[in-house]
Amino acid sequence: MYLNDTHILIYVVVLFIGGMIGQVVDYLNKTFVKEKKILSKDSFKQYKLIAKPNYSLILINAILYVTLLYKFGVNLEFFRFALLVPMLICAFVVDYQEQIIPNRLNLTMFEIGLIFTFVLGIFNLSMAKDALLGMLAGGGIFLAITLIGGLIAGKEAMGLGDVKLMGALGLYFGLTGIIIISVLSFLIGAIISIVIVLAKKNREDGYIPFGPFIVLATIITIFVPTNVLYVSLMQIFSLGLYKA
Repeated sequence: MYLNDTHILIYVVVLFIGGMIGQVVDYLNKTFVKEKKILSKDSFKQYKLIAKPNYSLILINAILYVTLLYKFGVNLEFFRFALLVPMLICAFVVDYQEQIIPNRLNLTMFEIGLIFTFVLGIFNLSMAKDALLGMLAGGGIFLAITLIGGLIAGKEAMGLGDVKLMGALGLYFGLTGIIIISVLSFLIGAIISIVIVLAKKNREDGYIPFGPFIVLATIITIFVPTNVLYVSLMQIFSLGLYKA
């Protein structure tokens, strides 16, 4: 039996692997929060003492993996995003809890992105160039916002972790994709921030981490076609005047 040209048994295997990696993400989250070394026996032993199945992360990652398989099939795109998605979930959780995206996490995304960019360059040089442009644009846009915000408000508009995250993501999505993620993340951030303020659920210090908004925008961009996102955003910001 096949589903979207992929055998159903492959879906079962991917579902199982996705769930297992979801539990690994739980380990990474707790280790990053405690600022411990990831590849350390002590960190692993401490985690085993308190470890319980994190059914939320297991389910979320398993569903995302199966959805990736349905959309891309078994190809380079699937493996590229299958590596990225758990790191995105980790960035979401850690930034939400600690208001920081660990350098090690951003660097790992960047390194994996560079590897895939190199592989793409072997077969399609223009796609590799687009990935590098995406890296420069993603990091550049958010660095400019951070510097300008610092000059105007006297403090960082967003953390440098967000800048590094956007630079790394540019390698995965290219120039058009990273611009869409940038716009979409600000739109999501504005909507959720308004809801939080109205519901009076904001933190005591009033700070709302931006990393989770970037992650949500990125996951949407993975699964929703670029042309659909482009048209939708244009209609939103033109108040419905834009016609495709």
